[in-house]
Amino acid sequence: MVMAHVDRMSDAPAGGGGLAAIAGRTLGAVPPPALILAGIVTTQVGAAVAKQLFGLVGASGAVALRLVFAALVLLVVWRPSPRLNRRTLAVVAGYGAVLGGMNLVFYQAVERIPLGAAVTIEFLGPLAVAVLGSRRWLDGLWALLAGGGVVLLAGGGGSGGLNWLGVVFALLAGLGWAGYILLSAALGSQTSDGRGLALAMSFAGVLVAPVGVLDAGTALLQPTVLVAGVAVALLSSVVPYSLELEALRRMPPRVFGVLMSLEPAVAALAGLLVLHERLGVLQWLAICCVVAASVGATRSARR
Repeated sequence: MVMAHVDRMSDAPAGGGGLAAIAGRTLGAVPPPALILAGIVTTQVGAAVAKQLFGLVGASGAVALRLVFAALVLLVVWRPSPRLNRRTLAVVAGYGAVLGGMNLVFYQAVERIPLGAAVTIEFLGPLAVAVLGSRRWLDGLWALLAGGGVVLLAGGGGSGGLNWLGVVFALLAGLGWAGYILLSAALGSQTSDGRGLALAMSFAGVLVAPVGVLDAGTALLQPTVLVAGVAVALLSSVVPYSLELEALRRMPPRVFGVLMSLEPAVAALAGLLVLHERLGVLQWLAICCVVAASVGATRSARR
């Protein structure tokens, strides 16, 4: 279910230069489930590291660093051609715009609510894509379970529940994630390997960079901030996307979706271990509800 869009991008033969070939051979020796779990962990650890940057450059500055550095790395690895026809350019621009907007509002959510809560609420986006249009009562049950989990998450736990502006930003991020999935098929049909992702990430970086500069100013140029920005880009974008692409070459998308359903729980653990964000018993129960709904919807989905 979640991010199963990438399988369209993985159909083309590997290419993109020496670095991509070496990386492909290395990842090919790792079992696909291990790749997915490693990608989930790096994504959430990267988000936790990014949150630690908020005090220096703000949420927008952290997003700008992530997208710009991720774009630079992907351009070096995949070396996409700048010559695009009008249709491909439109798809890349749309995908990049959604990618940039999704990350921008997600970091705004993480600035206001715990990481695990933000990812759990954001997960409604791909879950909605999985059950949207289904007429089976079982999928409606999964949707109700996930919705109930989010309501419990927003209002449960100590100190009166979550910041509602943070919840709204997380919901917007979920909407962006749904659009990101739906646009991926178009991107995969117009580009091959990671070239389309490199171009879209570059466009996202161009869009978000001015917002980050306005928010953070010259603080973005501090050496420690730049190093942390590179780490966030690698952990949150370059490494997990590369791992997912390789895993989807060797495993069914349905299995991939089940494994990706663990992401809210891993995010909560990353928030606890890296950021010392503690959730209440009801909030952990809410995360379990969303994870169970995602696994159920994925396993029962038709091909």
